[in-house]
Amino acid sequence: MIDLRSDTVTKPTPAMRRAMAEAEVGDDVYGEDPTVNRLQERAAELFEKEAALFVPTGSMGNQIAVKLHTRPGTEVIIEERGHIYNFEMAAMSAVSGTVARSVRSADGSGILTWEEIEGALHAGGPYYVAPTGLIALENSHNLAGGSLLSRERTEELCERAHALKLPVHLDGARIFNAATALKESVADLARPADSVMFCFSKGLGAPVGSMLLGERAFIEEARAWRKLLGGGMRQVGVLAAAALVALEETPPRLFEDHANARRLAEGLAELPGLSIDPAKVATNIVLFDVTGTELTANEICARLQERGVLASGFGSSIRMVTHYDVSREEIETTLQELNSILGKSEARSQQSE
Repeated sequence: MIDLRSDTVTKPTPAMRRAMAEAEVGDDVYGEDPTVNRLQERAAELFEKEAALFVPTGSMGNQIAVKLHTRPGTEVIIEERGHIYNFEMAAMSAVSGTVARSVRSADGSGILTWEEIEGALHAGGPYYVAPTGLIALENSHNLAGGSLLSRERTEELCERAHALKLPVHLDGARIFNAATALKESVADLARPADSVMFCFSKGLGAPVGSMLLGERAFIEEARAWRKLLGGGMRQVGVLAAAALVALEETPPRLFEDHANARRLAEGLAELPGLSIDPAKVATNIVLFDVTGTELTANEICARLQERGVLASGFGSSIRMVTHYDVSREEIETTLQELNSILGKSEARSQQSE
């Protein structure tokens, strides 16, 4: 199968598998796993943060950050399509007692301006409204098609938030993709934020794990919450070893995934009934509208699956995500199969008329 559902479907590389087999391990709950410790130190070094904590999932990393930055009865300002709001099972409410104050970016990019955030703020307002406790950003923005939050915008938003004594958490699940596309370092993109989470198991290709970074005292408290949420792991160096390989070897080749995504977008733009602007495809996420066809997104995905291609439907759109397990040849095959599906659908529609 050509699996374009997500970059989470990548398989560990041979180098990762060798590192996992040979990993030096210890009990990480006691802080004694040397491979985990090396991974955390390396991540903190790359991001120029004081400390880092290896967690099983990005959702856990995000939710620990929400918990530590807020108190019950406060609001988290987040873009309407943000992952923390849409795909983490209302955990900010269940775990932290907070609610989302969602804001849609006016230009549809998923990247908020300060003016848009400011309109949602409850800072210093009357006592009977829920105060703002946190601003959550996302880079790259998953449901907005991998759109990018620039270093300059991040710096502006964090500076203005900090002036109001509001913390900022950055969901950087795919921040290495963002850094590649923006030609910035991950440290520069994350530096202004009080905390940042990134995933090893997406574009970087490791089988499991994410990292939460921030000040040392923040991470020490996060360690306790990781345990409380069931994330205390034992001889987890076998996973950290793969993440170390991913951290060093994968970022230099992410541009290949971006090039494949752009080629995919260009091909999609030529197919009947599909709507996409290839110029807006900046990373490895391709989101296109199918309302101009005779089929629903789910129907198209089902027919693609019959032809050996996997994709994900989101309402009237389909998302395809490139990664190192998808070649340029497979991108061309995907376009051919989709063209065949849409061509047959259009022919049947014309016959019925």
